[in-house]
Amino acid sequence: MEGVLHTYSLPYNPEHPVLCFDERPCFLIADVLQPMPMSKGQSRREDYEYEKHGSCCVMLAFEPHTGRRWLKVYAQRTGTEYTDFMRFLAKQFPRAAHLTLIQDNLNTHQPGSFYKHLDPDTAFALSQRFHWLYTPNHASWLNMAELEFSALARHCLNRRIPSQSLLEKEALAWAKARNKARITVSWQFSVQTARAKFIRHYKSVRI
Repeated sequence: MEGVLHTYSLPYNPEHPVLCFDERPCFLIADVLQPMPMSKGQSRREDYEYEKHGSCCVMLAFEPHTGRRWLKVYAQRTGTEYTDFMRFLAKQFPRAAHLTLIQDNLNTHQPGSFYKHLDPDTAFALSQRFHWLYTPNHASWLNMAELEFSALARHCLNRRIPSQSLLEKEALAWAKARNKARITVSWQFSVQTARAKFIRHYKSVRI
């Protein structure tokens, strides 16, 4: 925990950028009946019946110091997609010595995923681009990417979206608009307040 919070407190260094990464499943849902559009004094109305069109996965990285974020939408969530996103992310910082990546402990979130899907030399080279910092169990709220996903859910994903292509189009437009505005996070947690939250909410937490 202290390592994550200490990393957030460091000044911005373009040679060693700090990134927060997370991923979320998104269910694809279509209307059966055409919704009634919004009118004066009446909000948009939709029927309770809907059709499930499967799911997809949004992977997102956020750079707190610069207010930039990157995302990609995949049909599934495995080590293959994680490896692809990390390669994509590394290409965004060609001059950086390494990237500090804050993420949770999901089983695919490790350099071993690279070796399963890339040749050994390429996997090793990619793993050397990253320094991993993991949030403790039950403490995903220490990852600023969670706040970005909360904003994405409120602004973009709070309605029925029937296809992966449409979800990707709207999520990328959302990210582009926030990047243009350079929206950052007003981070309030210190080591002391984070410890207090642990003590208040969890009986036994390993930090």
